[in-house]
Amino acid sequence: QVQLEESGGGSVQAGESLRLSCAISGSTYSTYCMSWLRQQGPEKERLGVAALDSDGRLSYRDSVKGRFTISWDDAKNTLYLQMNSLVPEDTAMYYCAADIDPPFSGPPTGGYCYTGGTTSWGQGTQVTVAS
Repeated sequence: QVQLEESGGGSVQAGESLRLSCAISGSTYSTYCMSWLRQQGPEKERLGVAALDSDGRLSYRDSVKGRFTISWDDAKNTLYLQMNSLVPEDTAMYYCAADIDPPFSGPPTGGYCYTGGTTSWGQGTQVTVAS
């Protein structure tokens, strides 16, 4: 069973940076698609922010391109999201998600993974950006 644990959220001023981490454990795997999504309120939809897969393909939501960077450290089994030049509109609960060894996978697009597998989720970490 895959387990994901996020960390690194917090409260910052506009223009500052944060780095989110997502430690992944509980499984060995050769193929994957991993992503960060955010939810800007309990009634809101979770929206894709950034995604990467085991073929090295990356994708980002348009509003974060040039400011956010997703990366994966294979030695640490940890997914990162470096967020620079934060703006109040980035305020949200951020979740990491992992599709491990999916039966098929399309290229990540718009910050989303597109696979036929089961998605595992972390518990979320809050990011608040003050103006």
